[in-house]
Amino acid sequence: MDELIFRGRDRYRPSWPQLLVLLVLLVAEGFAAAHKLGTAGFLWLAGGTLALSGLGLWTTVRCWSRVGPEGITICWGFGRGRTYPWDRIRWIDVRTVESQGSSTSQVRMFLAGGRRRALPGLLHSDLYPSPDFDEQFHRIRNRWELSTDASARAEPVRRFRDRITVTVAALLATLVVAAVGAAVIFLR
Repeated sequence: MDELIFRGRDRYRPSWPQLLVLLVLLVAEGFAAAHKLGTAGFLWLAGGTLALSGLGLWTTVRCWSRVGPEGITICWGFGRGRTYPWDRIRWIDVRTVESQGSSTSQVRMFLAGGRRRALPGLLHSDLYPSPDFDEQFHRIRNRWELSTDASARAEPVRRFRDRITVTVAALLATLVVAAVGAAVIFLR
């Protein structure tokens, strides 16, 4: 069987509206920081923003998943990735989260110890549509079913965290960081 490879650089491309929003936020941040924090504060804040944005872009472009005969290997942008053998994978499904009129679907695997791992590079959303997402999921699921014994498969119990995607968590963290930054700037 051939290996299935899903790379972030093939799927995630920033759009012009996204870049425009980022530019507007950077300009607003620059004016506020230069006015309240001075030149040194502005440079620290701008440098931190660029470093975090660069780290996010780096990990997004370099993330990948590989499905092969030995199991599923995932890499979130650093290192060579980690392989999870077929006998440790108890379930594979799609997590779909709907928020503010849009939905995000991502393939994930459940491991023998109860841990969950999303497969980077394999996502379908309004922002990053993937027309062959369902087909790719079924290919992965078929490979898993062929590689494991039916008695080793067990569907996990659903929890609250199943509704939170990485994108939503990152958005919430960004809002918290922005609120703290605004509080520091305006309360100073």
